[in-house]
Amino acid sequence: METTAAAPYHSNQKLVIHLIRHAHGLHNLESERHRDPLKRIQYADPELSPLGWQQVREQRKDLSASGLLERIELVVTSPLTRTLQTSVGIFGSPLKDENTVGNGYQNGIKTPIFNHPPIIASELCRERLSKGRSRGSISQCRSRFPQVDFSLIEREDDILWEADERESNESVAAKGIKFIKWLLARKEKEIAVVSHGVFLQQTLIALKNEFDSSIEKEFLTPLVYLFGNCEIRSLKFFRESVVRLGQDYKKN
Repeated sequence: METTAAAPYHSNQKLVIHLIRHAHGLHNLESERHRDPLKRIQYADPELSPLGWQQVREQRKDLSASGLLERIELVVTSPLTRTLQTSVGIFGSPLKDENTVGNGYQNGIKTPIFNHPPIIASELCRERLSKGRSRGSISQCRSRFPQVDFSLIEREDDILWEADERESNESVAAKGIKFIKWLLARKEKEIAVVSHGVFLQQTLIALKNEFDSSIEKEFLTPLVYLFGNCEIRSLKFFRESVVRLGQDYKKN
């Protein structure tokens, strides 16, 4: 079971969470090419497509220009390859070899060096669990993504994908609420989360019921539940109005 220890809860602060769906992946490309699932190439842990890398470059440039890139104090990412590549590609520190796919760089991503935020991987924000979809071993992930901290994930190999049935929306939503409560218990004031479409969608739907008035109203309409690839949405939590949820988390 994944460790979820966090820093003390600060009720007098506001927390801004930037939700980002991974950039365009090879599995997205297959879905666009073939409507019939039987004709698609099946990927256990797909990487980003050429379009995805372009989206990463553009998002990094936009976030740098807006100043958001330097305001982010922490990045939490799903441990799947497409989210790791998106996370490091947008938020990671440029390396000498910027064409190294494993480190999130491809086709000449070049930006000024800045104090990049720590990037940590968490199973709590990974995609809906289903048979045939799995992450690589933690040893492989550490080798490919040295800028990412995998210490929260205790199991070397992925056993979650072995379930015979696809994870339900209710289970994904419950996982999403648990994840948000974990973020609320941390000390950072601005956090980026790089995850997947279904997880982000179900988390937003659940948040409307759990937090309601604690989130900016424009994020509570059905149209915003669907995320495009590499799209970013920002939620502002007023911690003084959700202290009870933070306390409930600490008791569990």
